Amino acid sequence: MTTIVVTGIGATSPIGGTARESWAALLAGESGTRTIQQPWVEQYELPVTFAAQGKVRPEEVLERQEVKRLDPSAQFALIAAREAWADAGAPDIAPERILVDYATGIGGLWTLLDAWDVLKEKGPRRVLPMTIPMLMPNAAAAAISMHLGARAGARTVVSACASGTEAIANAYEHLQQGLADIVVAGGTEAVVHPLPIAAFASMQALSKRNDDPAAASRPYDVDRDGFVLGEGAAAIVLETKEHALARGARIYAELAGGSVTSDSYHITAPDPEGSGAARAVIAALEQAGATPDDVTHINAHATSTPVGDIAEFEALKRVFGDRVASIPVSATKASTGHLLGGTGALEAVFTILALHERTAPPTINLDNQDERILLDVVTSPRPLGDGPQLAISNSFGFGGHNSVVAFRSVDG
Repeated sequence: MTTIVVTGIGATSPIGGTARESWAALLAGESGTRTIQQPWVEQYELPVTFAAQGKVRPEEVLERQEVKRLDPSAQFALIAAREAWADAGAPDIAPERILVDYATGIGGLWTLLDAWDVLKEKGPRRVLPMTIPMLMPNAAAAAISMHLGARAGARTVVSACASGTEAIANAYEHLQQGLADIVVAGGTEAVVHPLPIAAFASMQALSKRNDDPAAASRPYDVDRDGFVLGEGAAAIVLETKEHALARGARIYAELAGGSVTSDSYHITAPDPEGSGAARAVIAALEQAGATPDDVTHINAHATSTPVGDIAEFEALKRVFGDRVASIPVSATKASTGHLLGGTGALEAVFTILALHERTAPPTINLDNQDERILLDVVTSPRPLGDGPQLAISNSFGFGGHNSVVAFRSVDG
């Protein structure tokens, strides 16, 4: 198997406008969750009045024409991809050898619903001609590929909250197959809109801690009551180690493996026994040529839902047995909220930086850990040590989608 490495990272999240800013805020224990300052909260009498919105708005970064022609989900994606590409040294290679694997869970929802409002209120002649290119789920991948001139492919996977991680797993496969020399992979989401908030709240999935938004996402806590809707994007640049070394690139970590499984259990609820998620962890480790004993850090999916956190623990227990209680686990959604299709990509960036800087990031808002969840949850930045490190990042989505990626530390 060819060794695949990470040479660039980018992110725009609820806690920072760049990957490094987001990482610094994460280590500092900051929360990106705030009360939504929009009139539609009161207009629609929403039961949830907060979200983890992007800390830096896309219009502060992009050109005016880019903002006009891209849905917010693609705007965030382009920002993250540009940062990752620059961070990788803006590689000078043939366009036919650059591939984009970029995901979303929902796509251009703001564009779709705004256009529907225009149609109802002003008629069909007022619907913008760019509506379809802006709302389609592959718009982010297309925007990135056009910006980079990537001609080896612009692929989009849509698998709910597993999307960003699955895109990275797909990128691993595409590089192994020799379809490209460099792949830009990641995920995005921007659906902090009254309809998804109302819908998620209706299914009892969102926290309703309106009086204390910053403490609303509380993975593993006995008082957790749902996830916090987040938005943003992240991207990583992947290439073979041989290619990276030949051009003198900095290497953050090795992407050692990735996997995809499905529960075939329920459209929204996870398999309570965690069998499908466990198979995903095992498959990622097998692809990495590793065993469960090699894992030294876990970035958990950990959405802060009463059922989901338990199901993930059961999955991890299936894989690691009693050792699960001694592996440092970070649940970073406590700080960032849940970016849906973008969350796996952001957590991959955090996992990469955890290995690169030998530091497991903290989980905030854990005041009273659920006694049924016997995990070693990191609550303040913790050194990972100097020896070889292997970390996994888990993502699970509606529809029973499971995806896991494994990263390995590198020297130097």
